[in-house]
Amino acid sequence: MTLAAMVQEVFATDGVLARADVHFQPREGQTQMAAAVARTIEEGGALVVEAGTGVGKTFSYLVPALLSGERVLLSTATKALQDQLFARDLPRLAQILGVPVKMALLKGRGSYLCLYRMEQARHDAQAQDRGVVRVLAKVEAWSHATKSGDLAELTGLDERSPVIPLVTSTRENCLGSQCPRFRGCHVHLARREALAADIVVINHHLFFADAAVRESGMAELLPTVRVVVFDEAHQINETGVQFLGLQLSTGQLMDFSRDLLAVGLQYARGLADWTGLAGLVELSARDLRLAAGEFRGGAKLRWIDEVPDGVTADAWRAAMARVAWACTQAQEALDTVSEIAPDFVRLYERGAELLTKWARFSGPGNADTVRWLDVGTQLRLMESPLDIAEAMTTRILGAPAEHADADGWPQGADDVPARAWIFTSATLGDDDRLTWFTERAGLQDAEVLRVASPFDYAAQAALYVPRQLPSPADPAHSGALAHWVGDAAEQLGGRTLVLTTTLKALRNIGDLLKTRFAASGTLEVLVQGEWPKRRLMERFREGSDQGQPGCVLVASATFWEGFDVPGDALQLVVIDKLPFPPPGDPLVEARTQKIEKAGGKAFKSYALPEAAVALKQGAGRLIRRESDRGILVVGDTRLVTMGYGKRLLSALPPMRRLESPEAFEEALLALTRTSTTDQPCL
Repeated sequence: MTLAAMVQEVFATDGVLARADVHFQPREGQTQMAAAVARTIEEGGALVVEAGTGVGKTFSYLVPALLSGERVLLSTATKALQDQLFARDLPRLAQILGVPVKMALLKGRGSYLCLYRMEQARHDAQAQDRGVVRVLAKVEAWSHATKSGDLAELTGLDERSPVIPLVTSTRENCLGSQCPRFRGCHVHLARREALAADIVVINHHLFFADAAVRESGMAELLPTVRVVVFDEAHQINETGVQFLGLQLSTGQLMDFSRDLLAVGLQYARGLADWTGLAGLVELSARDLRLAAGEFRGGAKLRWIDEVPDGVTADAWRAAMARVAWACTQAQEALDTVSEIAPDFVRLYERGAELLTKWARFSGPGNADTVRWLDVGTQLRLMESPLDIAEAMTTRILGAPAEHADADGWPQGADDVPARAWIFTSATLGDDDRLTWFTERAGLQDAEVLRVASPFDYAAQAALYVPRQLPSPADPAHSGALAHWVGDAAEQLGGRTLVLTTTLKALRNIGDLLKTRFAASGTLEVLVQGEWPKRRLMERFREGSDQGQPGCVLVASATFWEGFDVPGDALQLVVIDKLPFPPPGDPLVEARTQKIEKAGGKAFKSYALPEAAVALKQGAGRLIRRESDRGILVVGDTRLVTMGYGKRLLSALPPMRRLESPEAFEEALLALTRTSTTDQPCL
């Protein structure tokens, strides 16, 4: 029996999934996608699948992957999705199918406790802070019990905690096999487990970090797998661009300075002026940051010529020269003590790498890349390709698969079938060929499948555009929208998510709503950035349970996708403006100019598809289950007044349209009268 036929049986009305879960119902789209994945695994090649919300795409690729008997690499967008796949979906499905399979979870080294760095942290100046000492003690106590070393096991550890960089390693400071704690290294053990596993769950950052620097262990792992699946694949272009480029930051310089001081004083006190050398590097980093000027809230500065736009040329050159001189002085000192400890060898290599990056950024940029200055709390000098198409075609898709022995090690690739590549997401474009995704990822020749959501959007959801709001270009827009949202959220009892397109709008709308409800306390206003993301999500999902006030969450960036709130905790999603790419972004400008130079129209072929995909992602937060009900509000009248609005509307799910304030009030009132239930589904 072919794999495709086996998959069809699993998803049948009387199949194993139906027998294992009383809530399971066969869905045509889910079975169609699973069959396509099975064919691709059997024949090799690339398959791109846009699977609407509710299709059940996770099981659509997991079932054929498990039944195939092949070694499989699953890459997800975030560590949270990794944990869900590894701890819940994979074990559950393997048990249902009766497939004995060895699974491994592999994250980037920053997710794992470094035993050596934890020991060194006691000597770090930061560790003298009482709060840091308390958290560090908690980490040390946990370190004696953990097997994986995955910091996600530590409940209550804020992802922004200053302790994390003290107890984790980076590619720059890891000592590798020379480390005195190498035998118990959690990163090394995780990689060994991955090499011996049948299915390995990673994330996109890890995949592309390795494609760039061959550091994560993927260089050994990828050749041994025949099936590679990218879930939430819409993120791979921006992730790949980030890692396939070049970056030099003041943060890297500060880390180098801190480690230089700590290691120097611990192993070679008196053999060099470590305090002075570290101070020089730190001062050069601060001078470089000051040379870029002050930009409230951060900025991205074009960098076409020798000096970034808006930066004083003399100050920039002088600051760059001080960086080189400080690193060179450190290198000379490190060279004299390199035989004392492996820490000094690694520090010397880090210094050499910093100087190599400095030399690159001191010269002209590459014609095929875009260069810019990212100005924030720290300064980042950035250079990246415009997309990942060339890298995917030449370095990734074309890499050969190999046989592996019982321990997972490659044994040659003469008669191995072509590798199967599966790319899937709920949002990959707004045309039949999904060109928004395929062109940038070098997948123009891939098979493309679009599977519609099974949800009855016309019955479950409505779309409303408040025509009384000011133009998005009007400075009064955010204030008017905040007032409108406050009225609607108060009537609904919270249950409202506001997605903004800019951090400025995030602050304005968040502040206005907080001020409005501060006195009465009828609603709790949550604003992205004020709490850790995980805590914000948990509080919002709680809603008005246990006598708490209902919630309004004002968010941007990462909350546009991957934020899942089924049931009636979320029934109103408000998008402040059409999410066109920011025109001042250097990467956006470079992509636009490339299209225009080739004779194309950048707005039609770049800006509109970008906005359509982002709008679709934001709208996807509203309906997550068959029982959900809600209203999507877009506070931008251009959606219904401009000609291009039709294309954006067509990208949205087929919700019913509310054409008047009265119709909206009626729909909102209906939501206050109903309650939804959350039924689990496969």
